[in-house]
Order: sequence, then structure tokens, then C-alpha cells
Amino acid sequence: MNTQKELVLDQVRKYHHEAQPQKEFVPGVTEIWPSGAVLTEDDRVALVEAALDMRIAAGVSSRKFESQFAKAMKQRKAHLTNSGSSANLLATTALTSELLEDRRLRPGDEVITVAAGFPTTVNPILQNGLVPVFVDIELSTYNTTAARVAEAIGPKTRAIIIAHALGNPFEVAEIAQLAEEHELFLIEDNCDAVGSTYRGQLTGTFGDLTTVSFYPAHHLTMGEGGCVLTSNLALARIVESLRDWGRDCWCEPGENNKCLKRFDYQMGTLPAGYDHKYIFSHVGYNLKSTDLQAALGLTQLARLDEFVAARKANWRQLREGLDGLPHLLLPEPTPNSDPSWFGFVLTVAPDAPYSRAELVDFLEGRRIGTRRLFAGNLTRHPAYLNAPHRVVGTLANSDLVTEHTFWIGVYPGLTSEMLDYVIASIKEFTEARS
Repeated sequence: MNTQKELVLDQVRKYHHEAQPQKEFVPGVTEIWPSGAVLTEDDRVALVEAALDMRIAAGVSSRKFESQFAKAMKQRKAHLTNSGSSANLLATTALTSELLEDRRLRPGDEVITVAAGFPTTVNPILQNGLVPVFVDIELSTYNTTAARVAEAIGPKTRAIIIAHALGNPFEVAEIAQLAEEHELFLIEDNCDAVGSTYRGQLTGTFGDLTTVSFYPAHHLTMGEGGCVLTSNLALARIVESLRDWGRDCWCEPGENNKCLKRFDYQMGTLPAGYDHKYIFSHVGYNLKSTDLQAALGLTQLARLDEFVAARKANWRQLREGLDGLPHLLLPEPTPNSDPSWFGFVLTVAPDAPYSRAELVDFLEGRRIGTRRLFAGNLTRHPAYLNAPHRVVGTLANSDLVTEHTFWIGVYPGLTSEMLDYVIASIKEFTEARS
């Protein structure tokens, strides 16, 4: 490292401490966010160093992160994207590739998913001309069950795409077994659950493909960003092609002729010898990330165990502190799971002497941030009213969530003092109205 660069980065470290001094928590004044990034001087330095080196596209940091993240998540391949939503789009679109021959998904095929979730778990189903089949969830875990998925499997079913709700694993081993028995693809949306385990195995390792988000609300952040992971090398190759404009070539930008036959291909009806760097085998996108994002991701990844432990401890403090309160349904881990929690979800009983809105207004008035359980019942939103879909069973619990459920934060930026204030506030509200 040259001296000038060292001086700049040293000043960046000093600036970090000046720009982010430790602040005392003041109850009712200090904002208690439901989610957020926890950034250190190492993160700031990593971003500035990548900028100083002008690593403005995907490059060495991106490849390094992909390798390290795949290893951490116990997968063979990881492909960075510009968002978790793009990761879901790529994973779903990969299943439509002609390279999968008879197994490929075609327009009109059905994909089982959950009604109470985030839109971009479901949107790629519709964007690929497929038909979502919605199933309901269980209250307390906020996940669907293998029994519900089994009931939804029909003659047109070709895949299952489900997210682990707020970091709480769904019955993924059992659902993966169903997928295998019925020759279905399984995509795990692991955006909220990095570090969670089910039956001792990391979530994101059960399905054919898994997706992760690096938005600031998530376990690791790159500001924006996402990732598709798989141990299926054929699917990994398809994902890479779709992410990188749809091209057939696997050379990184700036590389040439890694296959040693760049001008020896004949594909489609192109003339023999057409430059392989400009042969396109998929109708793809440009959904890559940049080295600035990946540089931040690398410093964040080094703290993953710390972040996961903090989320678990914060969730446990809330669960123990709120235990026994009347009219509030508290969350429960899915049996056989060890969640890396994204949030702490609360449902106000329909017969409670107060409403969800009243409790939320009280908490927000005390600067305690809340969020809905994403879309609630997706089928009730304007975007999906006229979209093709099928519903199996009732969506009674999804409807209940739409009316009565919200969540509060457990992210590592929250202190024990903050959580004690959250607990005391909820107790004060419920006891005054019970």
C-alpha cells in the first residue's frame, strides 16, 4: 500500500469516530429502529479503499466475496446480484432455461408459495408466466407446513418457492423431501434467515437454489445487493448467464479466451467462429453488483457469527420479557430449528380490548419502530387481484396477520437497555387496557 493511500485511510478511520460518536440512549427520544445496518470503521475503510482503487464494477472483491460466502453457507457456488429481489428473479428464471430440457418450467406451470410474505418472493413466478399456488401459514411460527404444501401439489405443480419467515425456518427438510418425491424444484428464499438451522443443517442448503439479500435491514449489508447460491453446477451456470446479459461465455469482464476456443464455437444459426464473448444463450439481464458493494460485504461477513448471536440474544430478551402478557400471541421457533431471527413478531388477539393499530400507535409515539408482516395476505393487494393464481385451503391465518400482526426489531444495533424499554412500554400499554 502506498504512503498516500495509507494516510487517506488513516484519516477515514479518524473521521468515522468523529462522524459517529457514541450517543446516550434517551427513552422516548432516541429512535429504536426495527432494523438497520451495523457499520464500523472497517466497513467505511473498505468502501473508501475500493473507491480509491476505482473498483467501480464487479471484480476481485466480488469474486472473493462469492467464494467466501459460498463456503460460509456450505454451497459450491454463489453469484452476487444487485438485490435480493433480483436474486429471486434469477433463481426462478433459471428454472425456465431450455438447458434443463424436460425439467424446465413453462408458462402455465404452477409454483407453490405462501400468501403471507414479501412480494418479490412471488413476483418472479408471475414475471415468468407461471402460476402461484398460495397456501396459508401457522400462527406463532408464521410459516407454512409440509402438510399444507403436500395438499397443494397438483398435476401442474413444478416447483416450490418459500421464504423462511422473519428468520424462522419452515419445515424445510420435510418440504425438500416432498419436492424430491414429486420431482419438483425447491427454491429457499433465505433473505431473512442467514445463519438459521433446521435439524442442525443451515437453511439455504436444502433446496436446488437459495437466495439472500444484503439490503441494510438484513443480517449482512452491502447497502444494496443479493446473492444466488447452489451446489448444482448446471443451475449455477444458468444463473450466471442470466445475470450477465444472457451470454454463453463465462469469462469475467476484462478476461479473454479462458476456454481456449473463443473463436471455435458454432451455436444457434450464427456463423462458425463467432466470438463466444458475444454469443447469448439466454434472454438475460445485467443484474451484477459492484466491487464497492462486495468490499463492504467482506468486512460484514467477518462479523456474521457476532451478528447472528446478537439477533438470537435480542429475540430471547424480548421473548422472556413479554412472556405471559394477555391478548398477545408471542412467536415460537419452528420445532427442530435454531433461528437467526430477523424480527420479533407479535399478533394482537382478535378479541383483545385494544387493537393492533392502538398498540402500534403507542409504540411509535415512544419512538419504537414497528413494521407489518410484509404484505399480509398478498392476494388482497391491488397488484394481485387479477393475476392468475390458485388458493389451496383457506387463507384465514394470512387474513388474521393482515389485520392483527406487526413486528419489532432484534437487529444487532439494539442494546439491552433499548429492549428493556420496549418490554416496559408494551407491558405498560397492555396492563392499562386489560
